Amino acid sequence: MSIDQRAVIDPSANIADDVSIGAFSIIGADVEIGTGTVIGPHVVITGPTRIGRNNRFFQFSSIGEVPQDKKYHGEDSRLEIGDGNTIREFVTINRGTDDGGGVTRIGNDNWLMAYIHIAHDCLIGNNTIFANGASLAGHVEIEDYVILGGFTLVHQFTKIGMGAFCGMGSTVSKDIPPYVMVSGNPASPYGINSEGLKRRQHSKEAIKAVKAAYKTLYRSGHTLDEAKQHLRPLAEQHPEVQPMLDFLNRSKRGILR
Repeated sequence: MSIDQRAVIDPSANIADDVSIGAFSIIGADVEIGTGTVIGPHVVITGPTRIGRNNRFFQFSSIGEVPQDKKYHGEDSRLEIGDGNTIREFVTINRGTDDGGGVTRIGNDNWLMAYIHIAHDCLIGNNTIFANGASLAGHVEIEDYVILGGFTLVHQFTKIGMGAFCGMGSTVSKDIPPYVMVSGNPASPYGINSEGLKRRQHSKEAIKAVKAAYKTLYRSGHTLDEAKQHLRPLAEQHPEVQPMLDFLNRSKRGILR
């Protein structure tokens, strides 16, 4: 274990033997940090927080602090962070609240650039990229492989589906189905993230089917219920379309159209 003598570590913290902690960082009570994780200088981690393996926290990040919610009055809540995440300068991640299930959760292999804010009760999947200044309000759900451009703002209780892409400065107040690209204030859709599908080695036929699903949903003039009816046979033939249909069926806030 490499802990700078100027760091402050609560005796109850559970820290793996090979964790590195930089100068002037503060690790509070009820914090667990897994093997291979590197904590830079001037990082504050407050518990209850569970951090997995091989994460890296850069200077001045604030992790696991109480939620910015006036309804919160000290109830038990926690933050869970998986493995392989990169969390850059001035990132703030808050714990959950009673109203949101009591947990904020970050998955694996996410890349959070500087000045990101992740509010209480957010659920983040795996392999996402948040560019500088993106902010999530409370109770937001972000699925795998989502990319948020710089200074993207996401309204509370919004869901963003797998592989979706938000352009720089997007303001998102409704759900975004999987693979869909949006931009603007307010954000509006402008196609599918075909480049992301290619990078994840989806076939040309699969990408073509996703494009057809997008046209059905956004360019056919169908109501949402009519579009879902047309998507069902397409999803049966092409499994890549099924996540779009599943997302539409569970969306409560309404999708961005």
